[in-house]
Order: sequence, then structure tokens, then C-alpha cells
Amino acid sequence: MREEAHRFGRARHLVGIAGVPEGARGETGVIVLNAGLVHRIGPFRLHVELTRQLNAAGYPTLRFDMSTLGDSGATGGGMTRTQQVCADLDDAMVLMKNRAGCERFVLVGLCSGAQNAHVVASTDPRVSGAVFLDGYAYRTLGYKLRHYLPRVADPGRWARWLRGRPGGGGTDKAAPEPVFAVAPAPRDQVIADFTGMVGRGMKLYLVYSGGISNYFNHARQFRECFGKVMSHPSVTTRYLAETDHTYILTGDRARLLDGIGGWLARNFPPATAGRSP
Repeated sequence: MREEAHRFGRARHLVGIAGVPEGARGETGVIVLNAGLVHRIGPFRLHVELTRQLNAAGYPTLRFDMSTLGDSGATGGGMTRTQQVCADLDDAMVLMKNRAGCERFVLVGLCSGAQNAHVVASTDPRVSGAVFLDGYAYRTLGYKLRHYLPRVADPGRWARWLRGRPGGGGTDKAAPEPVFAVAPAPRDQVIADFTGMVGRGMKLYLVYSGGISNYFNHARQFRECFGKVMSHPSVTTRYLAETDHTYILTGDRARLLDGIGGWLARNFPPATAGRSP
């Protein structure tokens, strides 16, 4: 496997690292988007580890900085953010086609990266699959019941609250909430997007962590949020309640990467190594 640094794009403003397995000209390329403002290496090198593991399995990959992030510049055009995201991913797919012969693509995004991947996956027919890590979700009735009922039924919490009242013995500090969140899009629109994706044959893998417990707290919430489309055979969901948002622990990260690799192998088997161009 070799890694190649590229400056590419319609204004040569994008910077990325392509991983191309030796001799491979694969149909499916994997493109990893920035997580928030984090450089293309990903949180604690998550994207480096993911792409190299996928390269070893035979998949061409690209991790790159989108416009104005990391080492990438701006085009100077008057595009909206959504238009910019779509244009950047178009440039990335063109690069992967030229370097590795990729005709279809799987997008991987964490947090706001999942949001950007969602936008492109819902509109670009070259996208055949997507991995959404801590993407769109909504506080449902089930979420609220699971969140509040244990607190209401906790005698210790009531005792602490009473001690915190005027004349009591102390104050009840509010538990800190996770700081990670993805700006919401209208739920009906997201459901329609998911429905359209599977309708045209896309494969989806949604993996949500315990790091977003301020708006997602159970595996059932996938269906509570998005309805019957989450039961479609093309959709795989996984809730990792014990993990943090960036998979900083070695064991948690290994489970995530192995899960993504296994899902890809089942849905997009890599091209045979050594296939001639």
C-alpha cells in the first residue's frame, strides 16, 4: 500500500492523502470527511487508523481537508456552504476515479462530517454507501422517558435537591452535558433523505456513541427518530453506549474500526488485489 499527498480540486485548493493498495483498481473508494474543525487526520488520528486499516483490506481511500479546513484553502466563489460541500466531494470523487479507478463511493463522517456526508449521499448517485457516526438524531418521547424517569425515581437525587433548597445544607450541581452536537435539520427532511437513499440501493451504517447522550440514549431511538426506514435491510444501526464521541480508548476504537471494516466487506467486497488497470 502507498499513500500519496495530493493538492487537487477545481481551484487546486484541497489537500488530502490518498491510500491506494498496491496494484488495485477498485470499484469502491472510501472518502473520509473532516470531523468538525479537526484536521484530516481525525480526532486523535482516528481517520489515519481507519483509512490505513481499510487500505490493508484492499480499499482505496481518501482523507482530505474540505474547503477552509486544515490545509485546504477557499475557492473565492460565492457558493453556499452546502454547495461548497457538494463541490468538494465531487472533486474528491474525481481524484479517486483518476488515481484508483473508483466508480462508486462510500462516505464516512463523524458529527458534522456525518451531516456533510448526508447532504452529498442524498443527492449524488455515485455514492453507494455511507457510514454516519453520531449523525442526525432527535430527542424523542422515548429518549425523555429513559432520561428523566430514573432521575425522578432516585431518592438520593431528591435528598440532594432538598438539601439544596433555601435553608438546606448544600446545592445540587447540574450534571455537565456533552458538548458535541450536530446542528439539526428538519426531521421530516432527514427521514425523506434516508428513504430516498435506500430506495436507490444505498447501504447505510449508523453508529452512535454514548458521547451524545444529551440527545441520543438507546438503540431503539434509531427507529423512534426515523421510523420504519431504519428496519430496511440496507440499513445497519449500532449503539455503543459505553464509548465516547471520538473513540479515544484503544478497545473502543478497535471495535469501531472492525465494525466498519466488516460492514464494508459484507456490502462492498474489495476488488481482487493485483487486478490490472
